[in-house]
Amino acid sequence: MMSSSVSRATSRCLARARWRDSTSAWSRSRSGSLTPGRHPRRSSPPDPLSILERGNSLTPRQLSQPLQHLHHRPRVPLLSGRTQAFGLSLTPLKIGGCSMRRSVLAGLAALIPVAVLAQANTGGPPATPVRVVNDTIFGTVVPDPYRWLENVQDSAVLQWLHAQDNYTRHLLAAIPGHADLAARIHALSNANPSISAPNFGGKRLFYFKRLPGEEVNKLYVRDSLGAPEHLLVDPERLQQAGGPHWALDYYSASWDGRYVAYGASPAGSENSIMRILDVTTGKLLPDSIDRAQFGGPSWRPDGRAFFYNRLQKLPPGAPTSEKYRNSRIYLHTVGQSDTTDVPLVGLGVMRRIPLEPDDIPFMNTIPGTAWAFATIAHGVQNEVTAYVAPLADVRDSTTVWRPLIAPTDSIVLFDVHGDDIYLLSHLHAARYRVLRTNLKSPDVAHAAVVFPESQGVVVVFGTSRDGLYIKTLDGGLGRLFRLAWGAAPPAAQPVALPYDGAINSFSTILSRDGALFSLESWTHSPLWFASDQKTGHLTDTGLLPVSPVDFSAIKSEEVRVRAPDGTMVPLSIVHRRDAKQDASHPLYLDGYGAYGFTYDPYFGPAWLAWFEQGGVYAVCHVRGGGEFGEAWHQAGRGPTKSNTWRDLIACGDYLVAQKWTSPARLAGSGTSAGGIEIGMAVTERPELFGAALPRVGTLNPLREMLVGVSGPANRPEFGDPTTAQGARELLAMDT
Repeated sequence: MMSSSVSRATSRCLARARWRDSTSAWSRSRSGSLTPGRHPRRSSPPDPLSILERGNSLTPRQLSQPLQHLHHRPRVPLLSGRTQAFGLSLTPLKIGGCSMRRSVLAGLAALIPVAVLAQANTGGPPATPVRVVNDTIFGTVVPDPYRWLENVQDSAVLQWLHAQDNYTRHLLAAIPGHADLAARIHALSNANPSISAPNFGGKRLFYFKRLPGEEVNKLYVRDSLGAPEHLLVDPERLQQAGGPHWALDYYSASWDGRYVAYGASPAGSENSIMRILDVTTGKLLPDSIDRAQFGGPSWRPDGRAFFYNRLQKLPPGAPTSEKYRNSRIYLHTVGQSDTTDVPLVGLGVMRRIPLEPDDIPFMNTIPGTAWAFATIAHGVQNEVTAYVAPLADVRDSTTVWRPLIAPTDSIVLFDVHGDDIYLLSHLHAARYRVLRTNLKSPDVAHAAVVFPESQGVVVVFGTSRDGLYIKTLDGGLGRLFRLAWGAAPPAAQPVALPYDGAINSFSTILSRDGALFSLESWTHSPLWFASDQKTGHLTDTGLLPVSPVDFSAIKSEEVRVRAPDGTMVPLSIVHRRDAKQDASHPLYLDGYGAYGFTYDPYFGPAWLAWFEQGGVYAVCHVRGGGEFGEAWHQAGRGPTKSNTWRDLIACGDYLVAQKWTSPARLAGSGTSAGGIEIGMAVTERPELFGAALPRVGTLNPLREMLVGVSGPANRPEFGDPTTAQGARELLAMDT
C-alpha cells in the first residue's frame, strides 16, 4: 500500500518488532501509513524449501532471543495508500521458550513412511530432560517441565538444539528422492523476482526488489514509472570481509525524491541503523542514526530534515524488556550529527501528548498537504491515537498539538486530501466504513460517511490526484473502487480487474492520478497495474514479468465449512486439476487467526513441487483474522480464542470427509501467533492430524505474556496474565 493513511498496520507493525519476526519489509504509506512490503494484514504461506531442509530445526541464532516471537511489532502508524517503505517484516524468525507438551518433530515424522524411519535408524528424537518448575497463578499451579530451555546461553541447551537439528536433518535426508525434490523446490523458489514497498518521491519511483537467487531485498529507483531502473542500495556491499551480512529494513524518500533515508541491520538483528543517500549523486551522506529499529522517517517538505522514531539508550545491565519502551520522535537535519536531533514527542518530552511507557509515537507527514500527525501506537491494538498540527509549526517540543483521534473512535487508518481527512472506522460498522471530516475544525464523532459499510470489508484506501481509491475484501477476493473528488457519496465506482485475486500491495500519491497495485491469486503470479481513468483501463506496468512457473494444471476453489457453533468458515483448497478425492493426498492445512490479519490468496511458485507430488494445499480462514472485518477478529481473540483452533479442526474434518486426504496424511500448520491455533488443534484432536508444524509458533502464551519482551504489548490481543480472568483465558489457549 502506498498512501497517506494511518492504519492497523501501525499497531501490527509495532507488535511485530516486539514479537521478533523478519522477512519482508514494511513500507510506510506516504500518507503516513505504514505498510509492510506484503500487506500488513496478510499472512503468507510457508516456504516448502525451509520445511524440507530444516523441518522444525532452528539455529542457535534463531533461538538467541527467547520470548520474542509473536507475529507483531509495535504498530507503526499507518497512513493509507501511500507507502513510505517502512521495513518491519512480517515473517517471524524467533521462537521463545515454549513449554511444549507435544513434540513437533514427532508430528513431522508422522507423515514420513515407516520404511523411511526404519532406514534412518535413528531410534527416535533425542530425549528432552524434564525439570519441572511450578508457578502458582491466581491459585492454579501451572507446571513448566522445560523452563530450562529458555536459557540459550546454557551449553546444555545448545547441545540439545544441535541434537534436535541433527536428528531432523538426518530424518529428512532419508526420504527417497530428497535431493531431487530439494533441487526442484530451490529452482522454483528462484524462478522469478519479487518487488515490494513501491513508493513515489516526486516523479521517481522507489521499491525493494529481490532477483532470483538473491537472499535479501535491494533498493531500486526509476526516474519515472516507465523509465529504466537503477540499483540504489545493495546491502551485500555493506558487508565487510568476515563481518555479518546486512539487510534493508525500510526506506523513505523525500518529497522531491532527492534523498532517501533507509534502515539497514546486521546479521538478521533488525537493529536498524539509519543512513541517508543523495539519489541524484549516489553519494552516501555521513549521517548515521542507531536505535532506529522502527524508524519511520517522515520528511519535511523542503527535504532538509525528517522526523523519526528512536528507541531509548539502555544503560548497562538493563533488562531487555525495556528495549522498546519510552521511545521518542526526533527531528533530524540532513548533514548534522544525530546528537543534535531535537526530541518532539515522547514520555517526559511534552505534556500535551500523554504517553504510557509501552506506547510508540510516530510522526506522519503527507506529500502535498500542510499537516503533520503525531500518531501513537498502543502495542498491538489496531485503534490509534492521533494529534494534528500545521506542519510548518512542528519544530520542537513546544508545538501546540490538537487532539484528533482517540482509540474509542475505532479508527485504524487515515489519509488526507487538502484539508479533509478520510478515516477508516469500525465503530458501528464491523466491516468498516470510510468517514470524512475537515482538519481545520475536525469532528470525528459527526464525520460524514463517504463509503458506507457493505458486503465487502474495507481494507485500505488512499488519496490520489483524481480521487479516493478504496480496496475491499469480498469473500477472500480483492475489489477496487474509485470515488472521484467532488462526487456525491456514496458514488464510488468499481475498477474492473483482469481476474479475481488479491490486491496485496496498493499505492497512491496526491501528485499522480490513479493507483498502483499488485494483483495475484493462488494460481496467478503477481503483476503490477496502474489505473488510468482517462481510458478507464488498467495498464500492466512491467515492473514484474509473468512468472515462468506454469500453474495451468493447478486450480483453486473456495468453500465454506460449518464450525461447531454453526459459523461458516472460509476454506481455500489448491490442487492439481486431475486430483481425485480418494483420500490419498498428503495435505498441508495452514491458518493464522490473530490481530485481524487476513490470509489472502498468494502465488507461491515453490508449491508447484508439492502439487507435482500429489499434494494438496489448503488455508482455513479462521476467526481471529480479518476476513469478515472486526467482528471476525473479535470472535477469535482473548475469551473467544478457542474459535480459532476449532475452526481449523472443522476445516480438517471437512477435508477428510470430502476425501481430499486422510488423518494420517493431514499436516496442520500455524506461524508465530498461529502456533496457538495448531498447538491447541492437535491437543484437542490428536487423531485428526498426522503431523503438526508450528513455525516459530507461540505455544506458551501464558508465559509469553508474563515475561516476554513483547508480552505487555500483546496482552490486548490474547489476555492479561496479571488479572484472574486474563490468566484463565491464556491458560485455556496454552498448549
